[in-house]
Amino acid sequence: MQLWPAFLLGFAGSLHCAAMCGPLLLLTPHVGRSTAGFVGSRMLYHAGRLSMYGGIGAIMGTVGQTFAIAGLQRWVSLAAGLALLLGLLFAARCKFNASAWRFVTWLKAAFAALLRRRTYTSIFCLGAINGLLPCGLVYAAAAGAAATATALGGFLFMIIFGVATLPMLLGIGLAGRNLQLWLGPRAGKLIPASIVFVAALLILRSLALGIPYISPDLSDGCATCH
Repeated sequence: MQLWPAFLLGFAGSLHCAAMCGPLLLLTPHVGRSTAGFVGSRMLYHAGRLSMYGGIGAIMGTVGQTFAIAGLQRWVSLAAGLALLLGLLFAARCKFNASAWRFVTWLKAAFAALLRRRTYTSIFCLGAINGLLPCGLVYAAAAGAAATATALGGFLFMIIFGVATLPMLLGIGLAGRNLQLWLGPRAGKLIPASIVFVAALLILRSLALGIPYISPDLSDGCATCH
């Protein structure tokens, strides 16, 4: 799978990221009182987030590669696309309380504990925890990472996704709460549209229609290169 969908997903979905992750970012402390310390802390936070994304991408790409070796790459892509659509439908019809997950509860407790510290290590870890919090956009990107069918491809897919969200999130970090409040009401429709976009690409890919970059023929030896 080409990497350009990762950038589009991250860039188009960054408005949602700003609305959902903005409050966490605004709570994040910074080391020192200088401007350099403030900016450096924000960049370190995002470095932690991108590192977690990259790790998730590498794992998902390895999973996809395992199935590709077994000749099931098309089915992986189809299953990932359908899972995203079904998950979106489920989320629209059901009210699900993510805080009920023990794992999520643990993440929130760890995040709260780290907020009380003002070290570079704690700020990096805060960003890493942010990368693990439940998010439909991250799930969509992880599905795309699996479809790359290589650990490196999955790693790059998730890193590019994360980098594409940086401009908006950095704007939140620098502009403060006013921008986050302005974005909130405008973010609701972006995440479903972004997920549908990636799901459609994954399903098209599984059909192997011979369309370069979108639905390549996965029967040849270079299937994972596309």
